[in-house]
Amino acid sequence: MRKEASPHVPSQPALSQPVPAQSVLAQPLLARPVPSRVVPSRRTVLGAAAAVAGAGILTACSDADQGGGHSGHGPGGASGPEGYVDPAGKEVAAAEKKRGRGGRTREVRLTAVETRLDLGGPTVRSWAYGDRLPGKEVRVTAGDTLALTLANHLPQATSLHWHGIALRNDMDGVPGLTQQDIKPGADFTYRFTVPHPGTYWFHPHSGTQQDRGLYAPLIVEDPKEPLKYDKEWVIVLDDWVDGVDGSTPDGVLAELSKGMADHDMGGGDSGGHGGHGGHDMPGTPSGSAGPSRMMMGAKSDLLGGDAGDVAYPHYLINGRTAAAPSQFRARPGDRIRLRIINAGGDTAFRVALGGHEMTVTHTDGFPVRHAKTQALLLGMGERYDVLVTAKDGVFPLTAVAEGKKAAALAVLRTGGGAAPTASTRPDELKGRLLTAAELRAHESVALPSRKPDRTIRLQLTGGMAAYDWAFDKKPYSPGRRHPVRAGERVRLTFANSTSMWHPVHLHGHTFALAHTPGGPRKDTAIVLPNSSLTVDFEADNPGLWMIHCHNVYHAEAGMMTVLGYRS
Repeated sequence: MRKEASPHVPSQPALSQPVPAQSVLAQPLLARPVPSRVVPSRRTVLGAAAAVAGAGILTACSDADQGGGHSGHGPGGASGPEGYVDPAGKEVAAAEKKRGRGGRTREVRLTAVETRLDLGGPTVRSWAYGDRLPGKEVRVTAGDTLALTLANHLPQATSLHWHGIALRNDMDGVPGLTQQDIKPGADFTYRFTVPHPGTYWFHPHSGTQQDRGLYAPLIVEDPKEPLKYDKEWVIVLDDWVDGVDGSTPDGVLAELSKGMADHDMGGGDSGGHGGHGGHDMPGTPSGSAGPSRMMMGAKSDLLGGDAGDVAYPHYLINGRTAAAPSQFRARPGDRIRLRIINAGGDTAFRVALGGHEMTVTHTDGFPVRHAKTQALLLGMGERYDVLVTAKDGVFPLTAVAEGKKAAALAVLRTGGGAAPTASTRPDELKGRLLTAAELRAHESVALPSRKPDRTIRLQLTGGMAAYDWAFDKKPYSPGRRHPVRAGERVRLTFANSTSMWHPVHLHGHTFALAHTPGGPRKDTAIVLPNSSLTVDFEADNPGLWMIHCHNVYHAEAGMMTVLGYRS
């Protein structure tokens, strides 16, 4: 049981801050890296030659074959154009040194493998960490050093990104930008100090791999935990396609990349989804393996109309379908902390616990002034922590795939009674829904008011017609950077000119909603269609940092860019 302090006083140090149901991330650096052991290949040698020749960093996430060949110098194995901070450079090391807290070292070994996964009835062949879905939770205490070795037993190169963690740049896990690919048969040790308590997760930053089974929670405990609760329930939401009727995420991307014209769905320009809207079922079979997974007519008022691109056959909570849900047992009267993570590829989830009101305590790992709600909306990559006081009985935790006419289910059981069915929709789903825009940061982590030193405007462009998602109409290139300097207050304006919503994620920092004093600290923010989101953050973490849409398929199509610190 956690000891109670003031309901809002976290021991977490203040940093930057986030946004409404449109929020993003930010944070500091971490510990000294351990060199990777990489299996040499012709691609590696060629990649090194390209870097030395000044060709810049090779593509991070968008290699069609994930086969890699990314290289450079320093422990992280990547370098940038002259004039920018090296991911393993002296500025990164100096910032990391300031962050040390003298905690323990937590050593973990993780293996990425091809395996068979039981989703609670359906059994699929996929990729996972070990033989479980989600991967086994990693739990540390703020101030600890995490030394996690990833052994790659997959047929493709891979990586690990620590979503929301303010770590040293060469441990951020973006091949071609901050490290080399981890080749098949090789391993790599990620070593960094974990500075802030909260709910985080990790996943690859290599192609569409995150939309397989390669993800797991990272829970960072607060050594001075202010909340009082009896139990913790970690809840990981996901949309699932891999291994179902021959489908793979790569096949889904290949189909989507053909654009709407190939599906004879009608017009539409590159600013929107064009013919998206005829029906809410998958289309006709595509040329690739498996049925078409292109989503048609997924509509949501919360998301500004079009809810998603992909018609997933399954939606999961903690790796289980609604037909065979996982159960969490507690006693009536228990105070339960729910840590909710959206690990989906293309789906926002509306979440409610039947018969219960939720008290929101954190979003994206950072504390907020406590606020009550009946339902929450989580875009891909977002996290919320809530407290509930368990009633007596059996209750559905329902996560509706927003706009997609399907849902995931888990069960809270504190007494006898029949379990809810897959079709259960608690009334709370239609009740009060709190957005991040309505939350306020706890004063200990609020971003102090300050005039921006630099403003960067990013236009979100593209559409379904050509599947040409990008920033400023330019598909991702690791050599294209938006420069900042250490110590600046930076204002980012995301101007969404598309008819689709985008959960935008900034690596290495948190930010605050610019026009709302005391906005919540976040690392992932929903930018609604044909609207703008303006946020501020402190440039306090040197390196090269990704900004991207956390829709896996939009990112792979090109909606990624880089924030670069000038050396």
